[in-house]
Amino acid sequence: MENPEVAVSSCSAHDDENVCSYKRHSSVSQEALLEDQLRRKLKFFFMNPCEKFWARGRKPWKLGIQLLKIVMVTVQLVVFGLSNQMVVAFKEENTVAFKHLFLKGYMDRMDDTYAVYTQTDVYDQIFFAINQYLQLPNISVGNHAYEKRGAEETPLAVCQQFYKRGIICPGNDTFDIDPEIVTDCLYIEPTTSLHNATMGKHNLNFTLDFPRLVAVQLMFNLKAINLQTVRHHELPDCYDFTLRIVFDNKAHSGRIKISLDNDIAIRECKDWHVSGSIQKNTHYMMIFDAFVILTCLTSLILCTRSVIKGIWLQREFVSFFLYYYKKEVSFSDQMEFVNGWYILIIVSDVLTIVGSTLKMEIQAKSLTSYDVCSILLGISTMLVWLGVIRYLGFFQKYNLLILTLRAALPNVMRFCCCAAMIYLGYCFCGWIVLGPYHVKFRTLNMVSECLFSLINGDDMFATFAQMQQKSYLVWLFSRIYLYSFISLFIYMVLSLFIALITDTYETVKHYQQDGFPETELQKFISQCKDSPNSGKYRLEEESSASLFCCCNGCSGHI
Repeated sequence: MENPEVAVSSCSAHDDENVCSYKRHSSVSQEALLEDQLRRKLKFFFMNPCEKFWARGRKPWKLGIQLLKIVMVTVQLVVFGLSNQMVVAFKEENTVAFKHLFLKGYMDRMDDTYAVYTQTDVYDQIFFAINQYLQLPNISVGNHAYEKRGAEETPLAVCQQFYKRGIICPGNDTFDIDPEIVTDCLYIEPTTSLHNATMGKHNLNFTLDFPRLVAVQLMFNLKAINLQTVRHHELPDCYDFTLRIVFDNKAHSGRIKISLDNDIAIRECKDWHVSGSIQKNTHYMMIFDAFVILTCLTSLILCTRSVIKGIWLQREFVSFFLYYYKKEVSFSDQMEFVNGWYILIIVSDVLTIVGSTLKMEIQAKSLTSYDVCSILLGISTMLVWLGVIRYLGFFQKYNLLILTLRAALPNVMRFCCCAAMIYLGYCFCGWIVLGPYHVKFRTLNMVSECLFSLINGDDMFATFAQMQQKSYLVWLFSRIYLYSFISLFIYMVLSLFIALITDTYETVKHYQQDGFPETELQKFISQCKDSPNSGKYRLEEESSASLFCCCNGCSGHI
């Protein structure tokens, strides 16, 4: 005869696997035992690292690794940042040097006003740049050289863009034009002999049809090596500079703006040799980066394991509640098992591993993706520091900030969506009306930056003062526009935003004093009165008593 205490009902084909396991334990004593075990397991899961150490003697490995990771990732970022500073400085200084070399009469900080106004000045600027290019090896104080393709040096291209046909008579208010753009290019080899004379119109047979002229572009390539990194025990990089001098006459306003654009590519040097201990120092840095990757990989494994355990425990709790209490667990209670801090740490670990790998390739001169590596290491370091807030949250005084941000986030997001509608409306309106009359409203991006500065109280007088007064109607509109925007956003929207955060802060502070409202999950766990150092948690290693039992394993009791 079967023992009535262990007799169970059969499992239907439609029952969930977890529910099936509970249907095989109908004894009241076993139900109480399973419920008590589940409470204790849940309470242990939500303990902080110190409580877990008291409960089962588990050392806080994840906490130790996160603290170690903060130091290592920060040191790695600082070292890479100092190296990247030299790269950025080399790019900027070369760009400034090229402007002084190839733009006649150029002075610093005159990029917005650098222009010519006569035909003679246009020709002078073009041939000055050509002559400077041809004499570059003799006049440049840097280690610049012409780009080579095979055995030949790449030429300088002088390209003029003009309308295909154009007869323009402003005096008669008539014109006949074909707007199709035609490009005509002239190529000048670096080996062109100057014969102790400067290159001019008579040498090149080069003329410009100014009524039809749209733009003139001088395009050429140069190369250089950044040797300053040797002093910092790093291997130098080779740089390719693609320079383009543009004479912009699209407006046909009598003012031809001149600009120099420098597109820079960093490449691995083909053949190099450096004497001394630089190789040894490079190897030390690569070993350090490898140790960072190993530490992040360990953190990634531990946090991933914790997330998986949380999901399994969530399924166990949901099945238990569904069978014994006939209740569905709320979505908010289910999300308590998914630790967002662990997910943040996992993302930071992945970014650090990829960024450190790129950094090692850059140090080995196999790659030159400085920008991608900077983004990955920068975001990962930011997330690592943010992840430490989780451990500060175990202390009540520090936890106030985290709880306030968490509670206020949904309301803040909804409030920002509403405020964004008003903000975008002002952006579009200001761009189309004030754009022709105000330098800060020329593009949508500039409008957004200007309005955001006004919200923070920056550049208020300058924004009002720089408005042109050519049209009294537009000037009057600008006053109404600016006063209404400042009044609305500073005195109403911003004040409501601060009040929203303050109200949430007061609510959380009140809850900390009088107790937070308990959810179904918290009520269920609170019935477990076992303290962490009671010793009962040591008797329940996770490998022994799990509430998941498959139907085949339990069928022996039938």
